[in-house]
Amino acid sequence: MVDVSEKVVWITGASSGIGEALAYALAEKKCRLILSARREAELNRVKASCRFPDLVRVLPLDLANQQEVEHAASKAIPLFGHVDVLVNNGGISQRGLVKESVSEVYRHLMEVDYFGTIFLTKSLIPHFLERQQGHFVTVTSITGIASTPYRSGYAAAKHALHGFFNALRAELWKDCKHIKVTLVCPGWTNTNLSLTALTADGSAQNKKDETHAKGLPAARVAAVLVKAIEKQKREVYVGGFKEVAAAYLQRYLPGLFARIVRVAKVK
Repeated sequence: MVDVSEKVVWITGASSGIGEALAYALAEKKCRLILSARREAELNRVKASCRFPDLVRVLPLDLANQQEVEHAASKAIPLFGHVDVLVNNGGISQRGLVKESVSEVYRHLMEVDYFGTIFLTKSLIPHFLERQQGHFVTVTSITGIASTPYRSGYAAAKHALHGFFNALRAELWKDCKHIKVTLVCPGWTNTNLSLTALTADGSAQNKKDETHAKGLPAARVAAVLVKAIEKQKREVYVGGFKEVAAAYLQRYLPGLFARIVRVAKVK
């Protein structure tokens, strides 16, 4: 078990939700934090709310901008001299049927949720290899294992992240056994993710799903994330009974899950 105290942790999607809650949890451990998201004003709000704001740096970042993402590591590393942990948490969700969703919705979901994450990860690999240590922590979703209606593009991006990071873990083991990869799969969490979810025409949903409103507090998910980092877990599920059960059903009883999910109330 690794003590995360005073480590340099870079968090994307840090302006709200799970990312914001994680920033507060890690600040309690005197971690040096690099907070990234598109909204600089919100990042500064989170920084000011951290217990030790002098140990926090703000680095605005748009995951949909490939050039910006690929150069982000060169800006992040000098802030504290190195990075110990990258938490890939930034992303957007979706609420739309396949038959109704325009192509641009799928492209944007992949740009942000998949390509933005893997390009940022790739930019930091040389730094981790040079230091012969590091930890990639990626927040995917239970939906990245068990797909549900209205989230086809979101599920596809999250499934893709599992494929990428499982391969990366195997590759890095050959180069440096001290570089770790963790996948954290939350279920329904009480955040604003559903507010910004893309509908079939590409506009934001602008309302919170009932399932999210009744979901786990973001702080609880953040606490699990901290433990996953410290224990260097390979993969972690966190959510209510139904969400976690869905992941296991999909893996071990896929036929049963297929019958359940087509009638499940998931919107």
